[in-house]
Amino acid sequence: MAERFDIVMRGVEEVVTREELLQLLSGEKFTAYCGYEPSGKVHFGHALTVSKLIDLQKVGAQVTVLLADLHAFLNHKGTLGEIQRIAEYNKHCFIALGLDPQRTNFVLGSSFQLTPEYVLDVLRMATKTTLLRARRAMTEIARQTKDPDVAQAIYPLMQAVDIAHLKVDIAVGGIDQRKVHMVARERLPELGYKKPVCLHVPLLHGLDGEVKMSSSRGNFIAVDDEPSVIREKVMKAFCPPKVVKDNPVVEYVEYFVLPALGRFSIPRPEKYGGPLEITDATEFKKIYASGKLHPADLKAALAEAVVELLSPVREYFKKHPEAKLEQPG
Repeated sequence: MAERFDIVMRGVEEVVTREELLQLLSGEKFTAYCGYEPSGKVHFGHALTVSKLIDLQKVGAQVTVLLADLHAFLNHKGTLGEIQRIAEYNKHCFIALGLDPQRTNFVLGSSFQLTPEYVLDVLRMATKTTLLRARRAMTEIARQTKDPDVAQAIYPLMQAVDIAHLKVDIAVGGIDQRKVHMVARERLPELGYKKPVCLHVPLLHGLDGEVKMSSSRGNFIAVDDEPSVIREKVMKAFCPPKVVKDNPVVEYVEYFVLPALGRFSIPRPEKYGGPLEITDATEFKKIYASGKLHPADLKAALAEAVVELLSPVREYFKKHPEAKLEQPG
């Protein structure tokens, strides 16, 4: 039990609640899900939640991935046809990243979100949720809009109802999904459904130092980027000397390279301190904060580590070239 709990909790910023999670882990069967809005390339912001779903599969969870085409449509991300094309690409990316296709249920939102039962539950949820609460649970971009449309207020209510209709035990998401998940935990029991356990992973900074990776800003490494593109993006990334907090380059090492590869190798000439082999995130951050590691050396090493880390994705798309999305929507 302790080992399973540690696997589920590694890299998690918050669990709501610990006791409920332990109760689920003590049983034989449980389900977990994460929803993704198909709107462009799959990047490391997505990969963080995918890695958590992989962890949950390791401890026995049946995983559902919601490819939320109607959500993307409500959020003005294109026509349904365009969005569904991107959703299929997303599915291939998630499998390439390591999700077991035999134990993952990929569900297109429109396959169940247009049923009378679902629509009625969204309307019932709307009668129990204030407009202020719905706005607080909106996506970050919608919250910043001076005059958001009604669709963007419906969006978080649909997310809550998704959890019920997918029969989810555990909802996985970035910490920015917390407000939506709390609406689900508070309101779903009033509609006759169980409340989910919620696992929240950190929100990663974009390579430009902005608060969030964003398809619209292009401040990310796509999981199917070629090695030359990866190296170029990393070398241009925001990475102030000695600064660990809110440093996207440091985050890539801590949340992806070390957990996936188990080590981070930094080849350096002896005159610059010689090579480093790091296996612990805390040790790595102390070294960088002390100034013993130059940003240029860190970036060069990270670029090669990411190229290695994403090699299975490139191999996957060589075998499935028809699935690759050359022109994101």
